[in-house]
Amino acid sequence: MATDRVAPGQDGNPDGVDKKRRRLLTRTAGVVGAAGALAMVVPFVSSMAPSARARAAGAPVEIDISKLEPGQRVIVEWRGKPVWVLRRTPELLESLEKVKGDLSDPESEDSDQPEYAQNEFRSYEDRQEILVMVGLCTHLGCSPTFRPEVAPADLGDDWMGGFFCPCHGSRFDIAGRVYKGMPAPTNLEVPPYYFMNENRVLVGDSGGQV
Repeated sequence: MATDRVAPGQDGNPDGVDKKRRRLLTRTAGVVGAAGALAMVVPFVSSMAPSARARAAGAPVEIDISKLEPGQRVIVEWRGKPVWVLRRTPELLESLEKVKGDLSDPESEDSDQPEYAQNEFRSYEDRQEILVMVGLCTHLGCSPTFRPEVAPADLGDDWMGGFFCPCHGSRFDIAGRVYKGMPAPTNLEVPPYYFMNENRVLVGDSGGQV
C-alpha cells in the first residue's frame, strides 16, 4: 500500500526546509549586517574629527577659562607650541607702566602679535586681564618660566613680575615684552585668538579680526 513520504523537514514542508531554522538564520544575518554597518560608521565618524596632524598644522584649540583664578596660568598646545593663557591680577597689570622705560620694544612695533593685541597689555583692551601668548623665547626657542613674584633674590629688586628664560637669561614683563639688553630680539609672540564667550577662548583663530 502506498504511503505519503514525509519530507526531511518533518513538518510537511514540500521544500524540505526547517522554518524555525530559517527564522534563526534570518535573525543572525540581520544582526551581523547591523554590526557590519556600525563598523563602517565608526571609522567614518572618527575621520571627521581633527587628526593629530591637522592639530599640528594649526587647527584651533578651544580653552575653558571659567576656573582660571587670578594669577593662574593654563598651558595648551597649538601648532606644536606651548600656549599660555594667564589671568593677570590687578597688581600685575599695574606693573606694566612702571617697567615701560626698561623695555626694548614697549609698543610692540617690531614684535609678532595680532593688531588688536598691539597695546600695553598685549591683549584685547576689554579683556586685558587675560594674556594669551606663545611660551617660547624669541632667542632660541626655550620656554621661559613664569615668575609673578616681586623682587625675588635671584632676579633683583627691580623685578616686577613676568617671565624669565633660564637658557640664556632673557627677561620679559607680564605682557611678554622683552627688557633691554637681552639675547631675545623681540617680545614673545601673541597668537591669533578670540573670546567665543565670557569663559571660552579659541586659540588659532582671530574671529575675523586682524
